[in-house]
Amino acid sequence: MRTLGGPLFALLLQADGGAVPEGTSTSIVGLIADSSPISKTVLLLLALFSIVSWSVIFYKLWTFQRARRQSASFLDVFRRSNKFSEVQAVCRSLNESPLVGMFQAGYTELTAQLRQTPEAGPAGGARPTIRSLTAVDRALMRASAVELNKLEHRVPFLATTASIAPFIGLFGTVWGIMVAFQGIGQTGSTNLGVVAPGIADALVATAVGLFAAIPAVYFYNQLTNTVKLFASDMDDFAMEFLNIVERNFT
Repeated sequence: MRTLGGPLFALLLQADGGAVPEGTSTSIVGLIADSSPISKTVLLLLALFSIVSWSVIFYKLWTFQRARRQSASFLDVFRRSNKFSEVQAVCRSLNESPLVGMFQAGYTELTAQLRQTPEAGPAGGARPTIRSLTAVDRALMRASAVELNKLEHRVPFLATTASIAPFIGLFGTVWGIMVAFQGIGQTGSTNLGVVAPGIADALVATAVGLFAAIPAVYFYNQLTNTVKLFASDMDDFAMEFLNIVERNFT
């Protein structure tokens, strides 16, 4: 302790006795204003990542909320209707629901197969049948993939922000510390009043990087989980659609 106390005590005396150079600001805004062009570029890049990330977050939360609400309305109509044509009539007003896209794809394939079925004779009595239930299933699967791609659109950008923003901030920090030590070498002083502003300026980049990355990580996980729930609902709807088709058209 005595060995360490001497240099530490001398450093504190040197810090108390030294004056902060004129024109050096200790506020965050002042540090950013006095930072190097490289540091400003890093901060601007991180700010752009953060702004775009929050835009994606708010947009996807809004679209997912609409999709959930319209999906509930569509399922209510689908389960109460006796004919697919009645369901088709309300699809235009509920097109934000991924289930609507699946229904329209399945309904289109079903209609195309029924048109190819030979008409019943004059005596009637024969009900329309489809040639391939598997083809209807494939149409639903294709539509499901399309709807999932729509739901996942722009969400990967949050993962990109979460993974790259801390490294951009770290680069800004390393660069700022290099500049700070270069200033120490030029002035020949290790006074805390001289060193602290440069170190603080360097650490601002890391703080901004974390500020951009942390919300992106949280909402990426939340939105990805929501997409998985939509995918589960679409699988259930496909099974329900196929059951109705099998009962009535095979």
